[in-house]
Amino acid sequence: MLPALERVTSKFPALSPTALRHDVLASLVVFLVAVPLCVGVAVASGVPAELGLVTGIVGGLVVGCLPGSSFQVSGPAAGLTVLVHEAVREFGLASLGAIVLAAGLLQLVLGALRCGRWFRAISVAVVQGMLAGIGLILILGQVYAMADADQPGSGLGKIAGLPGLAARIAGRPEALAAFAVGAGTFGLLVLWKRLPAKVRMVPGPLAAIGVATVATAAFGLPVAKVEVRGLLEAIQPPGLGELAGLGQLSVIGTVLAFALIASAESLFSAAAVDRMAEGARTDYDKELMAQGAGNAVCGVLGALPMTAVIVRSAANVQAGARTKASRVLHGVWLLVFAVLLPAALGVVPLAALAAVLVHAGVKLVPARQLPQLWREHRGEAVILGVTAGAIVFTNMFEGVLLGLLLSVVKSAWETSQVQVDVRELTGGRTVVTLRGNATFLRLPKILDALEALPQDTPVELDLTELRHLDHACRTALDGWAAQHNGAREDGAPSPVSRSRA
Repeated sequence: MLPALERVTSKFPALSPTALRHDVLASLVVFLVAVPLCVGVAVASGVPAELGLVTGIVGGLVVGCLPGSSFQVSGPAAGLTVLVHEAVREFGLASLGAIVLAAGLLQLVLGALRCGRWFRAISVAVVQGMLAGIGLILILGQVYAMADADQPGSGLGKIAGLPGLAARIAGRPEALAAFAVGAGTFGLLVLWKRLPAKVRMVPGPLAAIGVATVATAAFGLPVAKVEVRGLLEAIQPPGLGELAGLGQLSVIGTVLAFALIASAESLFSAAAVDRMAEGARTDYDKELMAQGAGNAVCGVLGALPMTAVIVRSAANVQAGARTKASRVLHGVWLLVFAVLLPAALGVVPLAALAAVLVHAGVKLVPARQLPQLWREHRGEAVILGVTAGAIVFTNMFEGVLLGLLLSVVKSAWETSQVQVDVRELTGGRTVVTLRGNATFLRLPKILDALEALPQDTPVELDLTELRHLDHACRTALDGWAAQHNGAREDGAPSPVSRSRA
């Protein structure tokens, strides 16, 4: 028994007093950043605020102890808010746990099959477009929450409802008060980086919500507050009926979207954290399995899905974390807060939380990078824009699929470069040499060149310099050769198609 225990504990890094002190301080910073984000993401997702804390706790206590990345911190993410809101609206809160559980199990399977590194093959433009689309919907939806108004269900409805929202803010004092709280919170977050360093020792989201809460209480503003149910009361494990509903096609699509987006966001976050922190690099397969285990536990508890969150992870690294202990301890502080101080959430105005998420949504839209991307990689910019727009006007899953399809088509178009070289030889013969990659995407160019040749001239096709010839091109070239020969009246031999095969 003792040798086995020694083998297990030997895998954990030794904690010196100095490292422990850095990790404790870093965990407190991450905890202060995580509290408003956990609550805000939950409220924006249409679920009890405590479920966001449950996911944050699992992200610290479960994922924090598992192998993978040493410094990135997991919890509920703004990137999944829109998808969770749609799932809760369509299938009900009771089904959320089953969907998250299935997504977590799928992540575990993908990690066991060593698929983690393949997520890095997803086009960066698609990921940026996905995040931009999420950011736009987050902004459009939470602008309504800033005025204590119900947001429309679709992206197009959110856009169409903006004039009515403006009229509501101008015509109702309570809506104007809520929007003023939200606007003030957003303004403080924007200006936070320009404040003195001593002031910025407090995390911006926490300070902004604290100021908004105090101002609301001091002026007695009639704004909606977070509803508190208690940690245990909010937990709703999925029943057999919800688990049986996983066989529906629409639910399967939601599970796939959860798993794909959560995995991609977590692994891209891991890559970013590896660039910020010194030490061992992330094992992507182990990290994927760790995220899957965390989501499986969240699903059993009926909580929100989790991802690795770059905001908390960056705060962890910048605060001087040395080991995994910092992210585990941040989960401990969240648990203590949720158990001992749940009533503290009941004084927080919803408009302030909405402003925090609007600010997070703004940071997801790469507005500053778009001009340079358009100048240097116009095709990537188009994919980014189309993906984001499709997410806003349709849904997350269809938008990401469209972006992936466009990136594949773009890559196929760029790699299927073909040159058509026409040479006239003595004896009236013409040789047409094809070079490069002949795919169906280049058929119009090839056939236009061949059909421009005189019909009464014998033509020989030389395909020996092609690197790739797909079935569509081969069939079209054989058809053209037969037709060209049939159209000739001099009885000359058929055009010859030569290839290395």
